Amino acid sequence: MREHLSIPTAPGCGPSTLTKSGETFGLNLRFLLIVCVFVGNAIEPLIMRMPEMKAIFLWIFTFHMPLFVFITGYFARSNLNGAAGIRILKQIALQYIIFQTIYSLLDYLVFRVPGISHSFFIPYLLLWFLVGHLFWRLMMKMFTRFSISHPLLISIVLGFLVGFLPLQGAWLGISRSVVYLPFFVIGYTFSYERFRAWLTPFVRYIGVAISMALLVVLYMMSEPINPIWFMNHMTFHELGWTQSGWLALFNRTVIYLTQIVASAAFLAWVPIRETHLTSLGKRTLYVFLLHGLIIRFVVLTGVYAHITSGWSAALLITASIAGAVLLAQPQVTAWLHPIIEPKWDPIAGWIRHKLFRAKIKHS
Repeated sequence: MREHLSIPTAPGCGPSTLTKSGETFGLNLRFLLIVCVFVGNAIEPLIMRMPEMKAIFLWIFTFHMPLFVFITGYFARSNLNGAAGIRILKQIALQYIIFQTIYSLLDYLVFRVPGISHSFFIPYLLLWFLVGHLFWRLMMKMFTRFSISHPLLISIVLGFLVGFLPLQGAWLGISRSVVYLPFFVIGYTFSYERFRAWLTPFVRYIGVAISMALLVVLYMMSEPINPIWFMNHMTFHELGWTQSGWLALFNRTVIYLTQIVASAAFLAWVPIRETHLTSLGKRTLYVFLLHGLIIRFVVLTGVYAHITSGWSAALLITASIAGAVLLAQPQVTAWLHPIIEPKWDPIAGWIRHKLFRAKIKHS
């Protein structure tokens, strides 16, 4: 399991406020993507022995993270700067500290996943997105504050160059954070009105056809494809692309182009009108931070050893979709709001109070 974070929209500063129709489309997209995240992580233990599951896994990874970063950038346009932007940065940092601690402790005591490093400098699997979100917001603040020309071009160049860094790509999630930066920039500058005018029924049919054709192609070619190519969490050296720098750049170009085409095609699946998905899309943060724990506990039960047929795998996918719906219910928000969306000011006030009392006591 490798992987999302979504911050609810809020009023603030940005290039423009979000239109109601654009927000609705974004929330629908966000929930469909978190379902893909849940399904992708749930079926990952099966991909080495079930070609169908590997094809679905690869298909999901061609678009779900690029689009998640894209829609995160789109919603950031309403709260990137000002007090709202600072408040969100603090909240993301708290979320990372809290859940990095929870996941690491549970992994050390219960899960014991091979190859996991328990360090705040190595995000625990899916938690890299929190660090990435901090990085994307800070980079976008810099781009806008200093009126930097061509931020998309700069972010693409950085996405290529990060592969040459002589360090572990998982360190502070640096590889994925930088590789996906262009999609955040695209989302931040995205015009829903122009997109809506372009999204005719005919274009939708073409997009759905391309998306389904990609799934078929990935099924037919799944055996030689290494899933880590689409995860973008390793440097070129870690991937073994060291024979030629040009070959490494070519491989990343192919991956970028594949993700762009797959992401654009998947948008054809997204409803533009307000539906039940819209309400669920407001609470994807809860699904993101909690679903990993559920999957880890399911793995411990040994149930994956009994998933050997298409029917049992389909049941797993159905259960994952149901799990995403359940975790996005308002009751879950009411119960777990203090942990999932912690407030910085009360915690900072408590820390200052404790330090003050310790200082008085010491004096």
